[in-house]
Amino acid sequence: MEGPLASAAGDVSLHNFSARLWEQLVHFHVMRLTDSLFLWVGATPHLRNLAVAMCSRYDSIPVSTSLLGDTSDTTSTGLAQRLGLARETGLVCECGVDWGLNKDHEVEGSTPSHSNAHFLKTNKQVFVSYNLHNTDSNFALLVENRIKEEMETFPEKF
Repeated sequence: MEGPLASAAGDVSLHNFSARLWEQLVHFHVMRLTDSLFLWVGATPHLRNLAVAMCSRYDSIPVSTSLLGDTSDTTSTGLAQRLGLARETGLVCECGVDWGLNKDHEVEGSTPSHSNAHFLKTNKQVFVSYNLHNTDSNFALLVENRIKEEMETFPEKF
């Protein structure tokens, strides 16, 4: 199922795509909500873990935590952090952001010029459920690159 659905608070968009990575078929399910994004990654229909990340004005790295599943597996929390962006300020939430307060005590800063900064443009609270048994970091990078590719092709879905 793909396309917008009406909701009381705004639009909900569902987007599904798949990719064959290292001979494994990986499915991706994206649910874009008004103020958040839910991303499910897996090969079979399971929800084994769930993590959330959001930016804080007190740190340049998004705050993330595991909500469900094995807390020793940090794949979901790491991916959620990398997809996170400051919701209200629009600042990329990663190392190297210069945070500060203006004269009205509002948070302001500048975004880094990293080549991957375009990947971090969700501007939302991010929920991630990564349900693949392959924990190889190179495989996880392939999965993340496939998400990046989809975000560049269909930015309105994220």
